[in-house]
Amino acid sequence: MPEDAVAPDAVAHDPLPPDAPPVPREFLAPPDPARLPLPPPARPAPGVRLLRGAVYAVPEGSRPLETDLWLPEPADGPLPVVVFVHGGGWRGGRRDDPGPRFRDWRPGPFARLAGSGAAVVCPDYRLSGEARHPAQLEDLRALLVWLRDRAGELGLDPDRVILWGESAGGHLAALTALTVGAAGPGGPAVTVRGCVTWYAPTDLTRLAEDHRPGRFDPRDPTTREALLLGAAPAAVPGPARDASPALRVTPGAPPFLLLHGTEDELVPCAQSDRLATALRAAGVPVEQVQVPGANHLWIGLPEEGVERCFARTAEFVARHCAGGAGGAAGAGGA
Repeated sequence: MPEDAVAPDAVAHDPLPPDAPPVPREFLAPPDPARLPLPPPARPAPGVRLLRGAVYAVPEGSRPLETDLWLPEPADGPLPVVVFVHGGGWRGGRRDDPGPRFRDWRPGPFARLAGSGAAVVCPDYRLSGEARHPAQLEDLRALLVWLRDRAGELGLDPDRVILWGESAGGHLAALTALTVGAAGPGGPAVTVRGCVTWYAPTDLTRLAEDHRPGRFDPRDPTTREALLLGAAPAAVPGPARDASPALRVTPGAPPFLLLHGTEDELVPCAQSDRLATALRAAGVPVEQVQVPGANHLWIGLPEEGVERCFARTAEFVARHCAGGAGGAAGAGGA
């Protein structure tokens, strides 16, 4: 190296002169997702506008969290909103994937719902390899705050929101719907009019009872549930209860639709029974559908059966989002 050359490390670590102006604090803070520009629209199906990858939250020490928005075009007034929460055992999955039985649908389920007049919002959330419970719940509540903050810009009605999830996403959708209270400054973020779960775990403290003998060990620290909680469910009974929707039901919960295959080998159908029982005991409207012959992910179900599961979900959305803003009896603030 020439004598007058400056080593790269020296440049990188050269201290600022004492009279240098301070770096403005707002330059160091993460961007405000409520002010970030929205992505350019795509049009994946006639009458549907897709905004893919809008940043809705930037958790400290984590990646920015994004969401896709499927919007009917043109829109007739503020739109009801369906928030779809993907599955994957809290460990994987994609926000745009409702499961293998729907990957060949043209148009897909989100475009179909948008075509019927509802906005569909499909968010990321922190997976269990990134953060443990309740980080995932915090992420979904942050999404609801973001939707409230940008409702006018996006043409959304924050008082007509349905949460819908499959498998682990159904668990998170239910947990979010049942968490009543202020999600951010100014009170409830949105009005949750209902919640739909597909084959979701609902009571992490009783999975061993619901599985066939020897199928689930609550002391095993390597299960999907243990990775979500940070320890085996038997070792952390408090967090396991806190993360169990069936144990978080209150009389103010919104209506639920629960769909579960009778032959589910991954999440026993008895898990939906537990949530349905708790909802009925609290006087909350609940529709429970046990789908004969269906395994997890609707495996083993004929195509017309898969169509019926989706149609039942779409009908629930339309029924509970009917009417304008202003909430509905039995709806919970989240």
